[in-house]
Amino acid sequence: MRDDTPWWPAQGRAAQTGPAAVRVQAAGRLHLGFLDPAGSLGRRFGSLGLVVEGFETVVEMRRAATDEVTAGACVDRDAVERAARHLHALRHATGRSGGLHVHLQRTLPAHAGLGSGTQLALAVGHAFAALAGLPLTTGDVARLTGRGLRSGVGIAGYDLGGLLLDGGPGDDGRPAPLLSRLPLPAPWRIVLALEPGRQGLSGEHEKAALAALPPLPRAAAAELCHQVLMRVLPGAAAGAFEPFAAGITRMQQVLGEHFAPAQGGSAFASGAVRRLIEWLGGHAQAAIGQSSWGPTGFAIFASADDARDALAAARAAGVVDPALELHVVRARNHGATLTPL
Repeated sequence: MRDDTPWWPAQGRAAQTGPAAVRVQAAGRLHLGFLDPAGSLGRRFGSLGLVVEGFETVVEMRRAATDEVTAGACVDRDAVERAARHLHALRHATGRSGGLHVHLQRTLPAHAGLGSGTQLALAVGHAFAALAGLPLTTGDVARLTGRGLRSGVGIAGYDLGGLLLDGGPGDDGRPAPLLSRLPLPAPWRIVLALEPGRQGLSGEHEKAALAALPPLPRAAAAELCHQVLMRVLPGAAAGAFEPFAAGITRMQQVLGEHFAPAQGGSAFASGAVRRLIEWLGGHAQAAIGQSSWGPTGFAIFASADDARDALAAARAAGVVDPALELHVVRARNHGATLTPL
């Protein structure tokens, strides 16, 4: 996608002082659940999320004579078009004009529950701000590119990594405030189960699904908050895996029942993912569930040995569908990186 516009400082501004080229690497995240999607106390959503290693969006951007967005072989056309729209929105909002070459080296799987849209927008915006010498915060970029309208964990995760809790967006258009950020203990591991080619709800379909669901009862929202505050966060902070795992799994049970009508009556978007993740939860001590609308499922274990042994047992039991792609990863306890080239 090209646009022949020379690079000139807008409206007489001084020449750019940033680097000539940068690379941004932004990790994927798991959305572990909303706290109060109905807003029973006046503030909707609130989210718990976890940034993970092993999945990244990598964007390179450099000044050029003309605008161009290119991509690696595994990057789909939709990501290229999204990057071009984000670039246009950022330039329109900031008054910066001129040619930029954006190369999407790789991107997170789209609509898989890993936060692909937010990480792409933030990576493009971060690179743009660095080249233009603009002091845009991650929240600024999110607002200009239309991200973080429900969950703030992708935005906070981009900056900080780790296990994140936000308080839900306000009515002023600002991203959700970050309430807690904790590193996950280093020995813990996350099994991710993906079904390539299958996608979760997004865009207008997601909006329609949310609108069709009944409000989550206030008692259920209260239990979710109780699980997070008194099990999940203390467990992560103290390295106590059992209460952490029990709290995450209970959250996912409550939310899975609530969102099941939008997913064909199941807490999981993928039957193959459901069979594996539920088997792992029934045969080992693990925190289990689905990230966002899926289809990615997760099982968090207290150690690499526990994760490896559980997967070996699952394979022996015949519950690992050939369609699944499995990964054992760590939590990523730091944010995105920007490297001058």
